Amino acid sequence: MTYKAEYIWIDGTEPTAKLRSKTKVLADGAEPGLWGFDGSSTNQATGHSSDLVLKPVFVCPDPIRGGDHVLVMCEVLHTDMTPHATNTRAALAEVDERFAAQEPWFGIEQEYTFFKEGRPLGFPLGGFPAPQGGYYCGVGADEVFGRDIVELHLDRCLAAGLKISGINAEVMPGQWEFQVGPGGPLEVGDHMWVARWLLYRTAEEFDVAATLDPKPVKGDWNGAGAHTNFSTKAMREGYEPIITACEALADNAVEHVKHYGHGIEDRLTGHHETAPWDKFSYGVSDRGASVRIPWQVEVDKCGYIEDRRPNANVDPYLVTRLITDTCCSALEKAGQI
Repeated sequence: MTYKAEYIWIDGTEPTAKLRSKTKVLADGAEPGLWGFDGSSTNQATGHSSDLVLKPVFVCPDPIRGGDHVLVMCEVLHTDMTPHATNTRAALAEVDERFAAQEPWFGIEQEYTFFKEGRPLGFPLGGFPAPQGGYYCGVGADEVFGRDIVELHLDRCLAAGLKISGINAEVMPGQWEFQVGPGGPLEVGDHMWVARWLLYRTAEEFDVAATLDPKPVKGDWNGAGAHTNFSTKAMREGYEPIITACEALADNAVEHVKHYGHGIEDRLTGHHETAPWDKFSYGVSDRGASVRIPWQVEVDKCGYIEDRRPNANVDPYLVTRLITDTCCSALEKAGQI
């Protein structure tokens, strides 16, 4: 007897990496082990030295094939077992271990847009729909497009055991969001990448493409982000650590924005519920700030913060590493752990 293991990894496409996957047939009882691939076909190696290694780091049930079949999220290594330059998870693992005692938690809000025949799902041929307004959390065939794909994707994420915590229609036709978390940095990153793979794979069955383009339609339409919620044990117990974390993000604003996804200047314009990409701010209940402190957090004097700057196409391993390193270092220095 055998089962199928779908090996998933992140390639070297620039400026935004893509997901790749292939299937290995394994004997029942055998664990998914190291495997190889042609890095010269994924923008990760040259033809004269193209072998790279897939190292399984997260395995979950395959909700598409069902049965005993599995999805296998992998890190990319060189043949000497060192991390490849595109392997952003390895650097996150080091930071995660260093600050584990602070118990950092994340929740990422993944926005995305469905496209069919070169235009967003729900956009009429050769024109534009009614202005945004009624589409957000809307209901009805005149305002919501792609719900059948979204519901199937949600069911599959749940069947895979991913930490998906919700879905909603967004402000533009064909634009949706799902949330992953709360969980630790590595856990949220692994679950988000697999959830993205399931999104692409599910939309494929409907002949629809799902894109993480941060500004899929120019003009007076919201972009697509990956708002990232963050807390530590100290932040969940007091308010001063929350301010410390916000100030630390202010001090490192330029470095963060640089790694928050290609095309960030197109999305963070200061309009459409964003702060300008080159100006950092934080505030209570302010969706026009770089970082929002939810109103309930100020009332309770404890909780979490929301970094609203990351693009939809951000690497979750990168954003969780940067926020963990920046905020936890500052909290450690301030003795707020």
